[in-house]
Amino acid sequence: MIQHNKPVIIILVLLLIIVIPISVSIGSSDIFPVLTAKILLSQFIPIEQLWTESQEAIIMDVRLPRVLLAGLVGAALATAGCALQGLLKNPMADPYIIGISSGAGLGAAISMFIFALPVQLISFILALMTIFTVYNISRVAGKVPVDILLLSGIAIGLFLNAITSWIIFKTESPHQLIAWLMGGFWVVLWSEVKITGVLVIVGVLMLYRYAWSLNVMLMGEEQAQYMGVDIERVKLYVLILSSLITAAAVSVSGLIGFVGLIIPHIMRIIVGPDHRILFPASTLMGAIFLIFADTLTRTDSILCLLGLPVGIVTAMFGAPFFIYLLRKRRKTLYA
Repeated sequence: MIQHNKPVIIILVLLLIIVIPISVSIGSSDIFPVLTAKILLSQFIPIEQLWTESQEAIIMDVRLPRVLLAGLVGAALATAGCALQGLLKNPMADPYIIGISSGAGLGAAISMFIFALPVQLISFILALMTIFTVYNISRVAGKVPVDILLLSGIAIGLFLNAITSWIIFKTESPHQLIAWLMGGFWVVLWSEVKITGVLVIVGVLMLYRYAWSLNVMLMGEEQAQYMGVDIERVKLYVLILSSLITAAAVSVSGLIGFVGLIIPHIMRIIVGPDHRILFPASTLMGAIFLIFADTLTRTDSILCLLGLPVGIVTAMFGAPFFIYLLRKRRKTLYA
């Protein structure tokens, strides 16, 4: 199956390479994609300068970091969603279902309106604290049943959302927090790209190591134990790594839904359930999808998406697909 699906990975890599310069070229002042590609290449090889310094500044200091961060966030959410759907054996699972987003949202509210601390740092810390709380609540006799983990995540998430809503209600000007909760990329610094890039790339590559274990666990935990898989160890590490990359993504982008839900499903239809190929396919497609969605928010089109938070755009694409999944699951269960 891996050999059969290698062309899919190659196509996705090429598509990502093409999408990045096209996305970088689009904005309030359009710069032709060919000229954009030359500006990008000039950072590595000598090229005759046929562009202005302002054009180079727009590309290198404003648009490129935004596009790269969108790609990193999309890759993180899609990979985490793929891992959690495999671990929890639940097609409706995504990185937010176990409370990570709720912790990050509360962290943003606290940092903006109570302690005036860096939003990214506090959101990241609160997101990780949330998953460790959910994990410890879910432990029963040294094991973590999947159903209890899901219910604990939902309960903790609702509780944290209630606190965040209380802070919003008590705040005179909550617009900044509301915009953050909708998710998006506005002013992106290279420092954010570098830190997020390290956390996401390391976390994603470490998750790839558990592809075989997740494949075996799909056959049942008893079968997996018989084949030598340490079930509880895999659960712990997959949860930690999924939470790490999700927290890293959410802390810089806000809450962007549906990426971790729909991308793994789409790629599972295309490449099959083998996580050894499903992981990289989801990573690449997640990056492509979120770059595309963010590009739409910088495009003055008939869809009237210009300036919208990217979380709204992903919801517009994701919600209909989610309804499709529900209908398909209903037919499967009650046929």
